[in-house]
Amino acid sequence: MLSPEENQALTLVGPGTPAGDLLRRYWMPIGAAAELTPASPTKFVRVLGEDLVLFRDGRGRVGLLADHCAHRGASLLYGRVEERGIACAYHGWLYDTSGNCLECPAEPAGSRFHMTVKQTAYPVQEFSGLLWAYLGPAPTPVIPRYDVFMRKDGRRRIVVQPTLDCNWFQTMENAADPVHADVLHYEPHQQRGVRITNSTRGNVDDIQSYTFYRVPYGLMKKRVHRDGTGNEHPLIFPNGLRVGNTIQIRTPVDDSRTMVFRVVFEPTPDGSLIEDEGEIPVEYTLPYKDPPSALYPSAHYFMRIIDVAGYGSGDWVQAQDYMAWETQGQNADRTSERLATSDRGIVMLREMMREQIELVQQGRDPLGIVRDPDHAIIDTNLDGDTVPFMRAGIPVGGVSSSRSSR
Repeated sequence: MLSPEENQALTLVGPGTPAGDLLRRYWMPIGAAAELTPASPTKFVRVLGEDLVLFRDGRGRVGLLADHCAHRGASLLYGRVEERGIACAYHGWLYDTSGNCLECPAEPAGSRFHMTVKQTAYPVQEFSGLLWAYLGPAPTPVIPRYDVFMRKDGRRRIVVQPTLDCNWFQTMENAADPVHADVLHYEPHQQRGVRITNSTRGNVDDIQSYTFYRVPYGLMKKRVHRDGTGNEHPLIFPNGLRVGNTIQIRTPVDDSRTMVFRVVFEPTPDGSLIEDEGEIPVEYTLPYKDPPSALYPSAHYFMRIIDVAGYGSGDWVQAQDYMAWETQGQNADRTSERLATSDRGIVMLREMMREQIELVQQGRDPLGIVRDPDHAIIDTNLDGDTVPFMRAGIPVGGVSSSRSSR
């Protein structure tokens, strides 16, 4: 168990907090690139506790500025986007994507007052169908080129999950926990013919061992079945998880909400290369709660989500994870928990977080920061993956019943 102070150090994400300062060293996805269109060029986003406006100007450049105009504090979400940037709808103060104020229309002719105004701005990059933001100090690192993002023998799609009503670290502790997959998600094991004697033990009796070890980009959890098969799922530090050919990324909105994005790679059947994917499609998963404002799904809705809502199995598993994440509370109380032998991965993740927070406090780069723009593709070690659900042809985090945005 943790003390309240230790719990806050690992979970709170605002400016000046230990975890918040660590997370600001990484690029964070904040939306799908396809969401900014000529008809809808602005979007409000809250990231790491900061209120921001995302926009694409008339030249196609993407900016991320503090939402409240430096003049009188009105929201720039309603700003008028033009060639040079975004103009506040209240008084017309115009900002470029770097936060420079280019014009204050009501000032006297020849006034240079606008040159004294600077709006907070953060770098944005479009990569693998997503828009990524960097809220940390200079020098800015590069977005790591993980294999799922870079492979040419297939196509990608983006899945935007419902906003999660809890702290981001609950999702990552779940990513370091292999046992829940054999209990919480035991139904897909039944579908592939595994005999499940009761819902208490799920598929646990089919497991020979759970092991955990560190890798250069995070933490690997490994499961070995009694028949000799097994699988490995890498936790990509600090907020990613790879399952099969999908990387799921969890971006903290604030201390009690989290955005969840999935980059899904679908290989070509014959291994042929695709040099130009074109526009990467985006899908939006339906809310897992009914109504969406509910605290969490009813037991009936949770247990029978495929029959009731028509979801595919990947979304069923996601809905079960959302239940487990959210019902721990907005920020889980770790002061009274009882960790067991199978929670070694969670303990390792917390140790890793503490170590990386300390590195940042020393002014050093934490785990996974890449500075070389020409670095080699990072292999996340999944060539031999035999995820049980995928053996049954049910790709967790893969095929989604979510509705397309296009």
